[in-house]
Amino acid sequence: MGILRLVRAYPLVIAAIIVLALSLLLAGIGQGEAAQLVASIFAGGVAAWTFVGMVREILRGHWGLDLLAVTAIVATLLVGEYVAAVIIVLMLSGGEALEDYAAGRAKRELTALLDRVPRTAHRRLADGTVEDVPLEDVAPGDLLVVRPSEVVPVDGVLESGAASFDESSLTGESLPVDREAGEKVLSGSVNSTTAALLRASATAADSQFSQIVALVREASASRAPVVRLADRYAVPFTAFSLALAAVGWWLSGDPRRFAEVLVVATPCPLLIAAPVAFMGGMSRAAKNGVIVKGGAVLELLSRVKTAAFDKTGTLTRGRPELVSVRPERGFDAAELLALTASAEQYSTHALASSIVEAAVAQGAELIPGSGAEEAATNGVLAQLEDQRVLVGKRAFVGAETGREIAEPPLEPGELAVYVAVDRAFAGVVVLRDLPRPEAKATLARLAELGARHTVMLTGDGARTARSIADQLGVSDVRPELLPLDKVEIVRAAAPRPVLMVGDGVNDAPVLAAADVGIAMGARGSTAASESADAVVLVDDISRTATAVEISQHTVRVALQSIWLGIALSVGLMIVALTGVLPAVAGALLQEAVDLATILNALRAVRGGRPAVRVSVEATSHPVRLP
Repeated sequence: MGILRLVRAYPLVIAAIIVLALSLLLAGIGQGEAAQLVASIFAGGVAAWTFVGMVREILRGHWGLDLLAVTAIVATLLVGEYVAAVIIVLMLSGGEALEDYAAGRAKRELTALLDRVPRTAHRRLADGTVEDVPLEDVAPGDLLVVRPSEVVPVDGVLESGAASFDESSLTGESLPVDREAGEKVLSGSVNSTTAALLRASATAADSQFSQIVALVREASASRAPVVRLADRYAVPFTAFSLALAAVGWWLSGDPRRFAEVLVVATPCPLLIAAPVAFMGGMSRAAKNGVIVKGGAVLELLSRVKTAAFDKTGTLTRGRPELVSVRPERGFDAAELLALTASAEQYSTHALASSIVEAAVAQGAELIPGSGAEEAATNGVLAQLEDQRVLVGKRAFVGAETGREIAEPPLEPGELAVYVAVDRAFAGVVVLRDLPRPEAKATLARLAELGARHTVMLTGDGARTARSIADQLGVSDVRPELLPLDKVEIVRAAAPRPVLMVGDGVNDAPVLAAADVGIAMGARGSTAASESADAVVLVDDISRTATAVEISQHTVRVALQSIWLGIALSVGLMIVALTGVLPAVAGALLQEAVDLATILNALRAVRGGRPAVRVSVEATSHPVRLP
C-alpha cells in the first residue's frame, strides 16, 4: 500500500529509478546500444515535456531555471552520457520529493494542530453515564468529560475541581495553565493527568479551536509568490552557466566539457530553498502564537518600515475602568450610568462592555430597548422605553443636542463618553484605559527591526490619544478618525510597506488596506480576523514584533540557502571546467548540493526564542476568530 502511494505521488521519480536500473543492467550484460536507446527515449521525453512547460511559462512572463535542466539533459544525451542524463532527470524529479519531505518537517507546528482535531466528545448524561457523540452534536450547556491527555473539544467552563491544561499549541506558552472551577477553558488545549468535567459554552463550529484550524488550513495550503523567490536570479545564473560551459567546450575542444559543466549547474537548490524556508517560518510563527496566512505575508513583514496601530484594545488594555459619572443638572449619577449602560449593551465598541460591566457591578438595572442603531466609531442610539438615548463622541452627541458641548477636564489617560437623553445633553461617563504593559517595549523592538515610523489611528479625542502616545513613544498621532479616514491614512502612509495592527469591527477595512494587517485575535472581531493577513492568537501585542522578527530571519535563511546553492554550483562548475569531474559524478554531487541547501533552509524552523516576549495575562482570554 505504501509503495502504491509512493508511485502515485512521485511517478517520475519511480520511472527514473527503473530506467536507470534497466540501463545499467543492459550496459552490464553488453547491450550498450539498447541501454542508450532506453535512457535516451526516457530522458529526451522528459526534456521535451519540460521544454513545453518552460515555453508556456515564458509566454506568461515567468522566466525560470528550466532552461538549464533541459540543456543539461540534451547535452549529455548528445555526447553519449546517457546515464548522467537519467540521473539529472532523477535529480530534478527527486527534488520535488525532497521538497515535500522538507516542507513536511518545516510545517510540523501547523500540521500538529490539524492532526489533533477531535472527532468526538464524551457527553455525560443526567443518569451519570457517558456517551460518545460526534463533535457536531455538542450543544452549549452539555456536560462533557475530558479524559487525561485528551484535547478539549469545545470552548467551555470548568465544572470540576482545579485542573491543568497544556495550551502550547494555541498560545506558544510551554508551561501548563492551571484553571479553577468556573474558569473558561480553551478548546484545543490538552488536559493533564486528571479527568475534568466541562460545561460546553459553544458549539464546535463556534469554538476558537475550529476557527484556528480553519486559519491553519488556509496558511498550509498557500503557495506564496515568494516560492519563486529564486526566479530573480534565474536569468543571470542561466546566462553565466551557459557561458561557462561554452568556455569549457572552447578551451578543451571537447563537447563533453559543455555537458559536464551544465550537469552541475542544474537549478534544484534555487527552486527548493525558498518554499522550504518560508514554510518553516510560518511554522515557527504558529509555535509563537501567530498564524500567518501565507509566505507572501512573511516576505512583506520582513521589510516593514511603518507600523500603524489602533489605540483602544490594541495599544491599550481595551478594558477601561470606570472613573466617574458626571451628570448634568436634572440627572443623577446612578440614572445616567444606567441609561448609558442600557444603550451600550447594543454596541460592539470596545468601551461598551466596560460600561455595562461597571453599571451591573454597581447594581444598575439595564433597561430593555425597543430599537438600537450604531454609527461605527461614533456611538449608539437606543430607544429605551419612552426615552431616546444617544451615547458616543462629543461631536456626535453635540449634533444630536444642537449645541457644542465643552470637553470636561480629564486626567492623562482618561476619556469621556458623552450622553444625550431625548436630545438634551445629560452628562459624561469618564473611563480610564491604560496602555498595555508590553506596548512600549513592542514599539521599541519594532523600531530596532526597521519600523521606525509609528502611527496611532483612533476615533478618540486628541487629548486622550496624545496622552497614550506620549507614554508609549508613538511618533505620529491621528485622533478623531472615522473608519474611512483610517483607510486613507494607511494608503497614503510612507515609507512602505505598512503594517497595521487592530482588533475591532471598525478595524477590518484598514487591516485590509494595509500592506500587512495583523488582527489581535484573542479579543478581536470575526471581521477583523478575516480581513487580516495574520492573526495573533493571544492577548499579547508583543507577538507582532515577534512575527516581524521571525519573518526577517526566514527571509535571511531563504536568501542564504539560495546563495549557498549558487556558490556550491559555481564551485562545481569551475571544477568541471578543468575536465576532472565526469558527468555522472557531477550529477551525483549536485544531489549533495540539493541536500545541503534543504538542510540550511530548515534553519528557518528554529532560530531561538524571539527577543520580544513581555506577555501579561497572555493566555487568560479565549480566542475569537473567523
